[in-house]
Amino acid sequence: MKRFLLLTFLLTQQLTAQVIDCQFVVNADLVNQTNQQIFETLQQSLNEFINAKAWTDENVDNKEKVKCSMVLNLTAYNGAQFEGTLQVQVERPVYQTNYNSPVFNFLDKDVVFTYQEYQPLFYNPATYESNLISLISFYVFVALGVEADSFALRSGTPYFKEAQQILTLAQQNNLKGWNQADGTRNRFWLIDTLNSNTFREYRSALYNYHRRGMDQMATNPREAKQAIMLSLNEFNALFNRRPNALLIQTFFDAKADEIVDIFSAGPEVDFSDTLATLNKVAPFFGPQWKQIK
Repeated sequence: MKRFLLLTFLLTQQLTAQVIDCQFVVNADLVNQTNQQIFETLQQSLNEFINAKAWTDENVDNKEKVKCSMVLNLTAYNGAQFEGTLQVQVERPVYQTNYNSPVFNFLDKDVVFTYQEYQPLFYNPATYESNLISLISFYVFVALGVEADSFALRSGTPYFKEAQQILTLAQQNNLKGWNQADGTRNRFWLIDTLNSNTFREYRSALYNYHRRGMDQMATNPREAKQAIMLSLNEFNALFNRRPNALLIQTFFDAKADEIVDIFSAGPEVDFSDTLATLNKVAPFFGPQWKQIK
């Protein structure tokens, strides 16, 4: 009986613990290192660290897991010291389709950490363990937060608060990316703006774009397009307040190609006002916007 109860407990933990489905890739092409085993071990360890941990108390099945990818492009490796960049992408399923919509796309250029092969990785929310654990855990909670926001308005707040706590603890290491003075597009500013009411239109647009727009595309594409246009026009207010907002860039880094696809096919709508908004708030994607006819 005890063995049966233990097995039942372990199976239950397995079903409820894993809320994220993330593919972590370590690219060491730029590193001059003959022994590639360390990079393969790091990749395997991080995949296990992210995908096997109970990051939340939610009970989800496989199709409800948060889908993300993280690509670590190493630029330097010396002993146990690693340097590089980290590309983080998050997507979510669209209702009544087989399509996954990109929600978040962010490039962290300040990745520095130490790692010994086969080093155990454990996340403790109350303490700072290492820069590697803080870095990966930070982006896991950001991923959980933006995906949650796309389903229910501002429901990602608990995850963003957890990421904020990670940042606060990590600032003690004085490594680049965690502090206000480290630049304008880093972890500090990312989580600061996600938690700030000053940038509320980003989170509102994230919800309206997906729930009122994308999730209605299969049943009423014309109304879905109109809802998406309304969500994009929300960025006017944010741009007028903070024209160089990091979250504006972050949103369109994820959505630009999808927006072009949506408004280049299907039922026609009057896109002129929204096109003017896009050229105003996201001029860096001007070549893409010109493709919309």
